[in-house]
Amino acid sequence: MNELFLINGKLHTQDERYPEATAVAIQGNRFRAVGSDERIRSLAGSDARVIDLEGRLVLPGLTDAHVHYYDWSLGLRRLPLAETESLADVKRRVARRAQGIPPGEWILGQGWNESRWPTPRMPDRGDLDGAAPEHPVILWRNDLHLAAVNSEALRRAGITADTEDPPEGVINRDEHGQPTGVLRELAINLVTDVIPPPTEEETVDAMREGFTILHRLGVTGVHDYRIMGGADGVPAFRAYQRLQEADELDLRMWMHIPGERLDEAIALGLRTGVGDDRLRVGHVKLFSDGGQGARTAWMLEPYEDTGDSGMPLTPMDEIARAIERADRAGLAVAVHAIGDRANRELIGVFEQIEGSASPAETAPPTAPHRIEHVQMIQPEDVVRLAQLNVVASVQPIHCPDDIPMVERSVGARGRIAYPFRDMTDAGVTLALGSDCPVANPNPMFGIHAAVTRQTRDGSPPGGWYPRQRLTAAEAVWGFTMGPALVSGREADLGSITPGKLADLVVLDRDLLALEETAPAEIAETQVALTIFDGRVVYEA
Repeated sequence: MNELFLINGKLHTQDERYPEATAVAIQGNRFRAVGSDERIRSLAGSDARVIDLEGRLVLPGLTDAHVHYYDWSLGLRRLPLAETESLADVKRRVARRAQGIPPGEWILGQGWNESRWPTPRMPDRGDLDGAAPEHPVILWRNDLHLAAVNSEALRRAGITADTEDPPEGVINRDEHGQPTGVLRELAINLVTDVIPPPTEEETVDAMREGFTILHRLGVTGVHDYRIMGGADGVPAFRAYQRLQEADELDLRMWMHIPGERLDEAIALGLRTGVGDDRLRVGHVKLFSDGGQGARTAWMLEPYEDTGDSGMPLTPMDEIARAIERADRAGLAVAVHAIGDRANRELIGVFEQIEGSASPAETAPPTAPHRIEHVQMIQPEDVVRLAQLNVVASVQPIHCPDDIPMVERSVGARGRIAYPFRDMTDAGVTLALGSDCPVANPNPMFGIHAAVTRQTRDGSPPGGWYPRQRLTAAEAVWGFTMGPALVSGREADLGSITPGKLADLVVLDRDLLALEETAPAEIAETQVALTIFDGRVVYEA
């Protein structure tokens, strides 16, 4: 059994029994002992590997509590648009891609965000026709709730002026009733359904590439989400099993079930948490509303720039029935809710579920239910949420990215957006993530955003609604113990504790100290060493 000894470090164990630890011993895939250099050295044999950390900060392995891993890993080979500076920039990139591939092949891109551009206009079919007249094109907005397509993509999908909006989706139309090329929510699936899917080999290869990238960022686990429609669930699960069988699944994968598969999951007797130390069945993913960037998040008051109030993607009584059925069958749920009305209505549903005396069909879920995003929530609803056994899964990196969009869409109501401090002080458990590929998966960017509420260039001065900032230690907890708690795995993950699974990350600087001295540098923190399952998987 392999042994590894790390000494001369600064361990942030998150275990109050080891507040001043400087060294850790790893045996096999578990932490064997934690303590002083002298004690840990005494455990090492003459042929053991001993790593001198040179005083660096050590954290438990970081877990991203909200990732679309299947889509992100495949997207590594698609047209990247996250850094585009204007609509003209998007068109140039599409035109360059079109020049490099045969006519008729699909151009798939993702990540654009018009709210960051000098002229915040979304791409439409005319823009994309001009850039790639001989290729079908689909470009997802960074939030994945909206996509822009060209005429050839519309033609292949059979979308015309006579096509009705699908349930839970919108086809934008011009004054003549013609599709503009902008598709919202499940209308996107009309196009994705006609795109040839990747092969299983392509999927497995892309996932392997993703493991390497995340290890460089200190990420040792992810909670993998199904996007709307859930069509990615089957190929993702197959690929994960292939990797697991080959002993190549080098992330702890908490894989969510699409809500569309709830009946089948119940019929099969699946329960949340079934699996092993690397691959487990996670929550059932449901959607209560859309996204604020697409103006489909469900709001209590109308948007200031459109006059409407968004939309419920699934009727709340239908969500209530699904949650009750899942809960009784031992399946925990994760419900997407961004708008303040969606969160209010959903909290009411959870209150009813927790107050119900209905007999369960099996033991309760091994993990708590969770709400994804909780982006806008009224103060009185924060108090209600804190009284429930429901975790808030939030993505701090969205906060600075969304400032222009939030202020344009709801104005002063932005004060209730991303209320991390209010939720923490009220007693709501937070699990932090990135929503990758909606945002960058680097946890240091997420920690920086939580601590400063600023963009990485320091805007706005002093932070956006700075009272809602978290401390660096709280943000680290949200990327470690928070995900462990929401997956019911706190006995094995989330802290550097003897007996727990040996996942940890060593950083090139002390981001906990930077909070006071140079908070902007938190985002510049680099990973020096990542250990997953007792093995060094990345070393700078």
